[in-house]
Amino acid sequence: MTNSKLHSAIEGARDTLPLVFAAIPFGIVYGALAHAQGLPNWVILAISMLVFAGSAQFIAIILVSSGATLPVIVLTVFVVNLRHLLYAVSLIPYVKKFSQSLRLPMAFTLTDETFAVVYNQATRDNPTPHFAHYYLGSAAFMYLNWQLCTWIGLVAGNRFPELTSFGLDIAMVVAFIGIVVPHLKMPSHWACALVAALSGTLTYDWPNQSGLLFSAVIAIISGVMLENAFNKKIITKKEIS
Repeated sequence: MTNSKLHSAIEGARDTLPLVFAAIPFGIVYGALAHAQGLPNWVILAISMLVFAGSAQFIAIILVSSGATLPVIVLTVFVVNLRHLLYAVSLIPYVKKFSQSLRLPMAFTLTDETFAVVYNQATRDNPTPHFAHYYLGSAAFMYLNWQLCTWIGLVAGNRFPELTSFGLDIAMVVAFIGIVVPHLKMPSHWACALVAALSGTLTYDWPNQSGLLFSAVIAIISGVMLENAFNKKIITKKEIS
């Protein structure tokens, strides 16, 4: 690896550092919570290594502890992770030139944090010429941090069973707000976010996290409808003029 490529990888990790700090308590709480549910340590670690999706892992653990059926767990996790498909579509113009062998690890390590960092980098006026190395630097940092925090959570959860009641996971909520808000630039974006927030609050107590699915669907529909109406209005004005 040349010095410039190594510099890009280090830059990607450096730019991800604030979000890594926010993810640390989230990962620790996940490890402790999964341990509290009685899952074997190797299963908890394997989930973090092979799934590597914090919110989906939390939801899966909560559903397992509530006695949800396997189809409900699979469907809920699938819907929650659908946002990664949108992330991937947004990054296609910047990664399509890379080989399949490189795009596979990039796809596997795509998280909310890495997407926020690399998309911001890609859309700059002067983006790095070594985008793949920047991306993988960010992703590797997040991945290693998540595995370490999961392990710390397992150890801490064994010694301090009350750890999950400390509310440390609020740090990740703040991080998500920091990721999302800067990208709310159009009325349709704000409508989607506000509908999701309101609906999520009202349906919080629905069984098996079904309120999350409902809120996601109606928020997306609201955003799409408003954006279509906005685009139609623009087209109409152009035709009149």
